[in-house]
Amino acid sequence: MVALAPGDPWWGQLPARVRDAVRIVDGGAERLHSVRNCLRHLLTVAAPTDWVLVHDAARPCLRREDLDLLLTRAGAHAVGGILAVPVRDTMKRARPTGEIEVTVDRHNLWHALTPQMFRLGALEQAISTAITAGTLVTDEAQAMELAGTPGLLVHGRADNIKVTLANDLVMAELFLSRLEG
Repeated sequence: MVALAPGDPWWGQLPARVRDAVRIVDGGAERLHSVRNCLRHLLTVAAPTDWVLVHDAARPCLRREDLDLLLTRAGAHAVGGILAVPVRDTMKRARPTGEIEVTVDRHNLWHALTPQMFRLGALEQAISTAITAGTLVTDEAQAMELAGTPGLLVHGRADNIKVTLANDLVMAELFLSRLEG
């Protein structure tokens, strides 16, 4: 299931075998709206207790072993979980002026990755509740946290990067070339 912007120019360029194998829904204004649209469609063909994984298309470097680990570990957890990596860098909180306010203790801080895996009905409800409350959650785990059902952190690989800037493409190409070799 893929959420696409209406009029997406790239979808039609994919081979028919790919387009035929994947259902699409309209994306929304923000990630949580797009995910909710997907989840609502999935609820018409799957049970609310089925597991669902949400993955950013902007994370092309997901390794199969990380996916398998998430399926095993989060699947054994009552709520589910997410791939994540512990923070290694020194973390700073900034003032609105751009000056350093404080160094944040990085102990127990993690970078959230995708995929994120939760029960279909519970995740749809958590995201819908956040939207109704006017809370712009930035990932599915945050919606589940707000619902009082936090998931498990599953230690993934740091090379599961998110491609958001042009120079991220260079890193993604490097990581992907190493996967192919």
